[in-house]
Amino acid sequence: MPSSRIAVIDFETTGMTPSQGARATEVAIVLMEEGRPVDRFQSLMKTGAWLPPFIVQLTGITPAMLDTAPPAESVMREAARFVGDAPMVAHNASFDSRFWAAELARADLPSPHAFACTVLLSRRLYPEATSHQLGRIVAHLGLPPAARAHRALADAEMAAALLGRMQHDLRTRYGIADPGHALLASLQRCARKGMDKLLARHAMGGDLWRDTGHCEPAASLP
Repeated sequence: MPSSRIAVIDFETTGMTPSQGARATEVAIVLMEEGRPVDRFQSLMKTGAWLPPFIVQLTGITPAMLDTAPPAESVMREAARFVGDAPMVAHNASFDSRFWAAELARADLPSPHAFACTVLLSRRLYPEATSHQLGRIVAHLGLPPAARAHRALADAEMAAALLGRMQHDLRTRYGIADPGHALLASLQRCARKGMDKLLARHAMGGDLWRDTGHCEPAASLP
């Protein structure tokens, strides 16, 4: 049976994308087993990159804090060891996966990890929600809010709680015995109108998340 481990990650950064020179300032990872958090990793990262004042205001991370942080390369080596071969999840995974790959590359490390996105998944599972922004979807579902938004560990904890709730709902509402990463990755690519059919077939025991013929792809992602 495949491992149920999933690594939920969040970065704080100096900007929107590594392709425009942005760097990570903080990384946090919550390791999940069977829908529950079992371990955590968090570190600030020293890159020498300029930290815009609005990022300081948003996150509370200051240049002085980063000056005394460990070098980014050593942080990423430790983060990679922590994750191992676990597949990954992030809220807005297109953002975090780019920084994961870019910062690993700077440390001369590969980034083979598959990502699933709780933004896409929440749109499939909770279409009635008025917003799928992390704090708002967490509030919509009655999950505990973060003590401090826009810090990596607080946001990773919220995303992990959201993932755990999704896996619980897939078990109880759809009869999915093993809502693992492969199913999540398939579900996020599925149009909402094809979701019930996909989940019903999987609940009957089929290895059907690999069969894209049973699921009409979403027209636009995310």
